[in-house]
Amino acid sequence: MTTPAEKRARFRELHESGCFVIPNPWDAGSGRILQALGFQALASTSSGFAWSTGRLDNEVPLNDMLDHLAVLSAATDLPLNADFENGYADAPEDVAANVRRALATGVAGLSIEDMSHDPGKPLYETALAVERVRAARAAIDADGTGAVLVARAEGLLIGQMDLGQTLNRLTALAEAGADCLYAPGLKTREEIGAAVKAVAPLPLNVLMWTKGLTVAELADLGVRRISVGGALARAAWAGFLGAAREIATEGRFDRLGEAATGAELKALLAP
Repeated sequence: MTTPAEKRARFRELHESGCFVIPNPWDAGSGRILQALGFQALASTSSGFAWSTGRLDNEVPLNDMLDHLAVLSAATDLPLNADFENGYADAPEDVAANVRRALATGVAGLSIEDMSHDPGKPLYETALAVERVRAARAAIDADGTGAVLVARAEGLLIGQMDLGQTLNRLTALAEAGADCLYAPGLKTREEIGAAVKAVAPLPLNVLMWTKGLTVAELADLGVRRISVGGALARAAWAGFLGAAREIATEGRFDRLGEAATGAELKALLAP
């Protein structure tokens, strides 16, 4: 089994050049299958995991999430980036303490959002967002593990910032010590190209959750890594819902014939 130190070294290498897809499993089985399909790294999905436990995104307590990260980290030989939401805290010192706990699960990297989850003020002010990333950076450096720190700017995704404001936020987070920058909500070539330029030479993560630019096209724009968030989990749920609704409403089982076979899953999950 690959050690956490080896995973972290490999994860840093992946961010240095080229472009890679980092898909988001929600449990050990989906993680192992993604490894079998040839992906080079994985990222957890807070929403995908929450749904698998019957909860909504942002409803999973910190201790439960830490247990999940430990399971997911141990399930494969691939580096794992933790979707660590907002660090499960507001104050920078509390973010740092929680980052240290996350590192103990064996993750190769983690992302910190700038969302406060306060309905009246969903984003942290820039100064506080910067201090939170700076605190996470200090915690990682003190740990000495070489884990990758990803800083997320959520303003575009929730309609609270325009592109210019988002790029300014990304730049500030980069200066605070992030290793990789991530702004969910970037869609067009122009937006993505501007973000790549704004954070260079640091790598940019782009979220893809529907039809759009291909891996090759994103690589040509200078994107270093591509994630899919909860989209794979939603795709799995779509298959489940379609088959279950057919049984419940029509009394038919046709969609079950479209399911993956036991033999296929056995081949992918075999050690």
